[in-house]
Amino acid sequence: MSDEAKARLAELEEQHETLTVERFERSDAWELGRYLADKALAAGYPVAVDVRTAAGILFHASLPGATSDNETWVAKKAATALRFEAATALLEARINAGGRDMYEPGWLDPGTYAVAGGAVPIRVRGAGVVAVATVSGLASDQDHDLVVDAIKELPKLT
Repeated sequence: MSDEAKARLAELEEQHETLTVERFERSDAWELGRYLADKALAAGYPVAVDVRTAAGILFHASLPGATSDNETWVAKKAATALRFEAATALLEARINAGGRDMYEPGWLDPGTYAVAGGAVPIRVRGAGVVAVATVSGLASDQDHDLVVDAIKELPKLT
């Protein structure tokens, strides 16, 4: 494992331990989703943006240039993050560090799950994971970083 990969894994593990919000309600899902969509639009990113719980979608936008493939990836990444209560970028880094195949038979159904960065659990202090915010359309690390930055930048959440 390269030094760069080790540093990224450490960064993702630290985010996993510390990235929490004080509360997260439906109105917060709208604010986060809109903020993510606005950031992506301003940068010209062709992405799909999604905020959901296990029970359903709270915010969704498909921005100019996004494709139906991005919609499929959003659903799969969100399912993965909700199942494991961890960011998909962290899961991807852990799997790569262990030299495993994320789709080895009997582990993850590739029709339902995707282990690629971009889905970040919304963890409420004292309550745990209540939702997931997902972006699809950029490189794995860029999708992830866009979501993490938005969560950190919204003062209402942190």
